Amino acid sequence: MKAGPLSGLKVVELAGLAPAPFACTILADLGAEVVRIDRATPGNDVIGFPNDPLARGRRSIGINTKTPEGVELVLKLADDADVLIEGFRPGVAERMGIGPAQVHARNPRLVYGRMTGYGQDGPLATVAGHDINYIGISGALEPIGHAGQRPVVPLNLVGDFGGGGLLLAMGVLAALYERTSSGKGQVVDASMVDGAALLTTSLHGMLDSGLWPGGRGENMLDGGAPFYDTYETADGKYVAIGAIEMRFWGDLVKVLGLDPEETPVHVDMNEWPKLRKIVAEAVAKHTRDELVAKAEGTDACLTAVLSPLEAPSHPHNVARGTFVDVGGMKQPAPAPRFDRTPAQTPEPPRPKGGDTADVLAELGVDADGIERLRAAGAIV
Repeated sequence: MKAGPLSGLKVVELAGLAPAPFACTILADLGAEVVRIDRATPGNDVIGFPNDPLARGRRSIGINTKTPEGVELVLKLADDADVLIEGFRPGVAERMGIGPAQVHARNPRLVYGRMTGYGQDGPLATVAGHDINYIGISGALEPIGHAGQRPVVPLNLVGDFGGGGLLLAMGVLAALYERTSSGKGQVVDASMVDGAALLTTSLHGMLDSGLWPGGRGENMLDGGAPFYDTYETADGKYVAIGAIEMRFWGDLVKVLGLDPEETPVHVDMNEWPKLRKIVAEAVAKHTRDELVAKAEGTDACLTAVLSPLEAPSHPHNVARGTFVDVGGMKQPAPAPRFDRTPAQTPEPPRPKGGDTADVLAELGVDADGIERLRAAGAIV
């Protein structure tokens, strides 16, 4: 049995892309026993690419869900599971014969997690889309970017991962907690539009109270403030500055070698254009690492902007083990941390269908039965 706070939890994952696998990665990282159902297509590797971090820490079984035998295998796996997660468009799982009604008829305690872009209902429920579309209509994309320029795509972190997979994992855990009192499972409808909108909760408060007076790139936390932005250094790299509070700003002024008597008041929006020029010129006199060294031991709120390849080597990340080696690849470690039931380092992704025989044997299917299923095209 795996280590971690979710040790003993059984999860069935219907393989998909990005958000649903990320939810299962979180559950697997924290100790859940996740079996990923991959398509029974011989010769293919794990989802995405070999050694995909979103496939780490679980076993894989290859099933052809277009066959009656394959559908029955999925239902048998769900019979003994706590959670099933799928990321199909609304109605697809039902047509396959593995929707919530079919699964709950056999296992009413199961938590059925559904990951979609637009949700299970509504005018756009069955329409195709991607992260950029979901965050677009949620109100999360429009505020991101520089003043006078078009919105900037924040990778696919806001929709797929923050508002998608992470939200689904939280919803599944909430449903499991509720099950301890009701004894019943339920459907978790995780929509990336809903999740991305939820991430903007604080922004709506600032808009309502007048604390977000400007347009895109003209406010305190969107790069509009010269004390909360990134700046290019002498070596073509960047530092991030977040010196909002007065005493932090005071430390930054010292680190940058500015004269506090001649430096404009940092919270005066009328002085922001002038102040930005002053800060940019001061930063540009130093390399990134020189500035970081000058800020060390202060509360200047100045840090390096590291690339994903640089981040694992940062001393703080090294000290905390923020990144781990999985199958020869440096990647983020399980999070958050637990003092009594710490998670273990994840196992590398398994080949697609690599655990089919073992998983079926645990379901009571003997060797002859496995061969019959393989001959029928139901398994890889």
